Amino acid sequence: MEKDFQDFIKNFYKLSGIDLSLYKEAQMKRRLTSLYEKRGFTSFADYFKAIHTNKNLLDELLDRMTINVSEFYRNYKRWEVLEKKILPTLHKSKSQLKVWSAACSTGEEPYTLSMLLSNETQVKDFQILATDIDANALERAKNGVYLERALNEVPLAQKNKYFEQQGSMYKIIDEVKKNVTFKKQNLLADSFGGPFDLIVCRNVLIYFTEDAKDLLYHKFAQALRPGGIFFVGSTEQIFTPAKYGLETADTFFYRKI
Repeated sequence: MEKDFQDFIKNFYKLSGIDLSLYKEAQMKRRLTSLYEKRGFTSFADYFKAIHTNKNLLDELLDRMTINVSEFYRNYKRWEVLEKKILPTLHKSKSQLKVWSAACSTGEEPYTLSMLLSNETQVKDFQILATDIDANALERAKNGVYLERALNEVPLAQKNKYFEQQGSMYKIIDEVKKNVTFKKQNLLADSFGGPFDLIVCRNVLIYFTEDAKDLLYHKFAQALRPGGIFFVGSTEQIFTPAKYGLETADTFFYRKI
């Protein structure tokens, strides 16, 4: 079983460029075993042969691997801190902000950022880069149409201002979409670019090994401008920020020194 999984990791890397060995093994193995059994396969070897020739199976695997669970204003209190405490310090020194939503899934996070920044009268111009490894998730993000449950945390005024109801679905308006650019990206393999004023990467790093996290923290810190902010998820506290040239700006917010 172990060799079967290790061979799958090697073959999948050659096929996709995605290194599954950098994800926590027990979680990834459990998730993928459940998926291939559901599809009637009995080994990773048989499953790989199938995804090699069947794009639908490969897309399904990518969806499962990246856990596309998202919603607007996820963990609302943290977004309040961003709006009331962090953003004012960022636009004090400049009126144009460059923002990156990393591992953006189906778009709720970058669109939340766009709504927040649209409300900031001090910010004259902003650009949001939104990236993810899953091409299907990015297509859904570009469409910008969501079930009502994704809007549970959206304040009513924002909901009325930035969404159009279409039957049981809600479509984000073009005013919010125009400042967001979507791009496919593998965080572990691709370069990051920058410098960014704000990088948001939440509820993703928990799936990686400690070595992979260490690599990513260094890459994120390098992609920030001095004074820029790195915003992580509520289970992803960085216990030694100074190691990466960062300092704590608030809980789950880190400033580049």
